Amino acid sequence: MTIKDTLIKKLKDKTARVGILGMGYVGLPLAVVFAEAGFHVTGIDPDTRKIDLLNKSTSYIPDVPTGTVTKLTKSGHLKATTDFSALKEMDAVSICVPTPLRKTGDPDMSFIVSATEELAKYMHKGVVVVLESSTYPGTTREVLLPKLGEEKGLKVGEDWFLAFSPERVDPGRADFTTLNTPKVAGGITAACGEVAEAWYGAAIEKVHMVSSAEAAEMTKLLENTFRMINIGLVNELAIMCERLGVDVWEVIEAAATKPFGFMKFTPGPGLGGHCIPIDPLYLSWKMKAFQYNARFIELASEINTNMPRYVVTRILDALNGRGKTLKGARVLVLGAAYKPDIDDIRESPALDVIGLLQKKGADVEYHDPYIPSLQTHDGVGMRSVPDLMPAVRAADVVVIVTNHKGYDYKSILAEAKFIFDTRNALGKMGKDNPKVERL
Repeated sequence: MTIKDTLIKKLKDKTARVGILGMGYVGLPLAVVFAEAGFHVTGIDPDTRKIDLLNKSTSYIPDVPTGTVTKLTKSGHLKATTDFSALKEMDAVSICVPTPLRKTGDPDMSFIVSATEELAKYMHKGVVVVLESSTYPGTTREVLLPKLGEEKGLKVGEDWFLAFSPERVDPGRADFTTLNTPKVAGGITAACGEVAEAWYGAAIEKVHMVSSAEAAEMTKLLENTFRMINIGLVNELAIMCERLGVDVWEVIEAAATKPFGFMKFTPGPGLGGHCIPIDPLYLSWKMKAFQYNARFIELASEINTNMPRYVVTRILDALNGRGKTLKGARVLVLGAAYKPDIDDIRESPALDVIGLLQKKGADVEYHDPYIPSLQTHDGVGMRSVPDLMPAVRAADVVVIVTNHKGYDYKSILAEAKFIFDTRNALGKMGKDNPKVERL
């Protein structure tokens, strides 16, 4: 049997040892899916807090119940370590590390490079490596392939196998999870694709193969660019409707009654999360090397990036209309997570809104049942107010930034002096209410 055939057999009969590099929002759910499928999985992460919690059978991600982690650690199907030397025993390795942007807007590849360099120390024949971190087209071939194979004298597609498979994690969803969300993957060679398909197909319900790693990398960017641009469109629509004196929420609801040719997106105070605000800019950055300006991406990014400032300007104007200045005003921000009912604050527009309000001289507090504490962009620590309703009554304006379902909006509306609702969380209660202004 060839190295490829031997590895595919081990993957199909689930005797292959699996390593997950990076045990965050992507890595831990993926590790659980492979472990529940019967693989013996080792999670590897330099964060000792995460590793200690996992080894105590405790989950730190809401989408993964602690009971599930307990069951898998006790059965021996899931273990965790900070020791990268465990990679020398692995047959299959998935890289699930962060890929943020630098302040200049350029991709920060340091986490991918660091993970690749650690893996390179323990590379051997008969291993499949799959990059899952969102990145620009060409990363797998240009960054991972030389360090893991060519510099080690290993021939890709024969001695070892390399592919890209974009993560499609949407924190807080129960209907679509790592298990049942179709998995796209593309190999550096056809043989690499075969091995990757055998691995993911042994644990995930549906695998969709594409012709190359670049096609898989581009797939992820298309998904999130589509969302970014459409959110930018409705954010600009909100600005136009405000100037025209038209209710943007009414317009969107009416358009959404069309059963074809329209997909509903809603405006908000800005983009959040690890993917949508960031991934399209990886593509825009890459295209500059080809003397091509990705105009849709750049325009949508400009609109979305400016939404927190637009929200603060609207709050300032609304307070002025009520005989109050923003400077010295008591402001309560409701919700800090980037989307409802999760504890994820990555790239949350709440941080921008809070920072801009503070720079305008406002006395800002926040409340979020999922985010007990946070650090502003200026490095200032804040804690969620312990008692919501007294804070609502004391505030000159309550700004709804994240529309968590657990809030009693009827009571908040009754007690608040004034509410600026960026998410239409109040719905019909807020429409035409003199105490409420909506985005």
